[in-house]
Amino acid sequence: MNEPRYYLEGLVTNNESVVKDIYQKSFRNVIRFVSNNKGRREDAEDIFQKALLQLAVRYKKEKFEIKSSFEAYLFTVCKNLWRRELNKSKLKVTNDAVIELNSEDDDIAVSVLEQKRWELFTEALELISENCKAILKLFFAKVSYAIMVEQFNYNSETVARQRVFKCKNKLKDLVKSDVRYNELKSL
Repeated sequence: MNEPRYYLEGLVTNNESVVKDIYQKSFRNVIRFVSNNKGRREDAEDIFQKALLQLAVRYKKEKFEIKSSFEAYLFTVCKNLWRRELNKSKLKVTNDAVIELNSEDDDIAVSVLEQKRWELFTEALELISENCKAILKLFFAKVSYAIMVEQFNYNSETVARQRVFKCKNKLKDLVKSDVRYNELKSL
């Protein structure tokens, strides 16, 4: 049995035992993540439900393939949804203008688009060299160039900067050369 497909099919058919299994395996981690990031249990429940709905709707429309475990994929979807939710609430608090709320369908469509962009990015990241992966991992984690110099035995921070620049460009070129790029860059 292909585990991710089993769960996706179960979501689409609303198979009660599959949905219970998903909750048992994944919900605790989502509660922990949301709670550690300015949320409550109720927020985690909403995010989890949105993620399951998003996956079911997307799988029904296009039979996509999950290359990691289902739990890891679902957790990533939940993290992305929660981060979006936090960004929206930040805008609501700081913006005095009238806020136009999106319909649930629009929200799901945007979430699916963001997830597809994330998948394209992570797939491209897998195609670059191990050295570039390690450098970009540190760069994305906002590690200083001085630490990169030490870790990779570079001669100077300038060399580290150049290496980050080259690796970012390689990643960008891989993303842009993918056939999905043009359809995903809009919106």
